Amino acid sequence: MSSAVLSRRRRQALAALLLASGLAVSACGTATPGADAGHDHSASSGPATVEGPEDVYAGLDLAEPYRRPSFTLTDTAGASFDFTAATSGRPTLLFFGYTNCPDVCPTTMADVAVALRGLDAALVEQLQVVFVTTDPKTDSPGVLGEYLARFDADLPQRFIGLTGDQEAIDQAQLSTGVPLAEEEGRLHSSLLLLYGTDDEAHVAFDAANTSRDIADDLRLVAGAA
Repeated sequence: MSSAVLSRRRRQALAALLLASGLAVSACGTATPGADAGHDHSASSGPATVEGPEDVYAGLDLAEPYRRPSFTLTDTAGASFDFTAATSGRPTLLFFGYTNCPDVCPTTMADVAVALRGLDAALVEQLQVVFVTTDPKTDSPGVLGEYLARFDADLPQRFIGLTGDQEAIDQAQLSTGVPLAEEEGRLHSSLLLLYGTDDEAHVAFDAANTSRDIADDLRLVAGAA
């Protein structure tokens, strides 16, 4: 077995251990966060198991897939955005963060952008990348739009930024299965979830993953359509 595979499995096992210990969220720049496992997260919030039975993906194999969540927020144009209706059946990357985050959030968005630049344009056009703020008091539609334009300006498919009132943001996190952000959004999950055309996420990424990991798994998920 290669050292790369061993390293990845050790990291997955560590992530699962951290989650089992209750380390479900992290402030930007600290420990790896997690999310809540299970198919339907609308009424539950238990710790996730991120180590799947087989090592299929470059990212974190999810032992139990996450269903595409249902929530409605406001996009950067100020229009209502129904996540399920707008993304259903399409490969979708979903991330919760905030625009003033000093490291994890911009690094994740930059990694996504680099990954997409290395893919065929036809594949990129199938994808949706959705960034939901955990700091709605600061991140207005305009602020989100300016922030995401730093990463997606040259891409054929622009990133989608979403905000709303605190109750709606909380519901979006609960329905996704990530822990509720704390400390005015600064303490939040940093899992990047990848949903496939089957409307389930079988893989997620954390701060230890690279843009190449994201690109490889996007090809795999989109190719399975």
